[in-house]
Amino acid sequence: MGRKRNSQDDPRIGTYEISTGTAEVIADEYRDNSYILNVNGVPSSHIVMDEPRELEFEYMRWIAAAVEALLPVAPQSLRMTHLGGAGCTLARYFASEWPQSRQTVIELDPKLAELVRTLFDLPRAPALKIRAAEARAATEGFPPSSRDVIIRDVFAGATTPRPLTTVEFFQAAHRSLAPGGLYVANCGDHPDLSVAKAELAGMREVFSHVAAIADPAMFKGRRYGNIILVGTDSTMPAAGSVGAAQLAKVLLGGAVPAQYRDEAWALKLSTGSPALHD
Repeated sequence: MGRKRNSQDDPRIGTYEISTGTAEVIADEYRDNSYILNVNGVPSSHIVMDEPRELEFEYMRWIAAAVEALLPVAPQSLRMTHLGGAGCTLARYFASEWPQSRQTVIELDPKLAELVRTLFDLPRAPALKIRAAEARAATEGFPPSSRDVIIRDVFAGATTPRPLTTVEFFQAAHRSLAPGGLYVANCGDHPDLSVAKAELAGMREVFSHVAAIADPAMFKGRRYGNIILVGTDSTMPAAGSVGAAQLAKVLLGGAVPAQYRDEAWALKLSTGSPALHD
């Protein structure tokens, strides 16, 4: 553990009024020029000002690994949409990783969107656009085949709003994806994985292939945490394949090692679980 950072006189640090409540920016005490953004008391983003490709939250590393391993098109022409913005950490990461890509962030809170533009070094449009809107309504309004990747990272407290977990939502996301496009969701779940089971069951009604990523404790049902769900019409690596081994190597490299579970596992897990509908 490093030396604690002195955060006095840092103009970014403080509590701010936003449309849905309050946002608090606090210093990462162990890393210079780094911040944690809490939205209504919930840690929502970690931002390293001088290194956009640094992802402190493990689940964001897993999402990045999934996208990079399963990318449907050349990154130079990539069109990515992020449902849920907060500090725009992932959009900032991909904009830095692939400067010719286009990142669109859908953020419910307009004041929060303005705040993070003011406080953090986000790329300007068209590299990174922030649109204030409700995620379900925005998704239903996307033109067909207008994006290559959709990342859903939306929470109300500790759960994803139900309208973003139904078959009808998955259908709207699927329509807006170009052929072979990628849908990736951050799912907060309990040890019984009941939420992931229902979401995977719904995704299977819409996408040809589904898979999941999480740490071993989550897969073994030992705690509440994050599980990353992936849906696409393109083939994904099967267990034991070279592609699965390559993705597994990346996922094992973080501070919290994760595992990839293929379509056969997702099918077995979700069989018998009812999909959610509006």
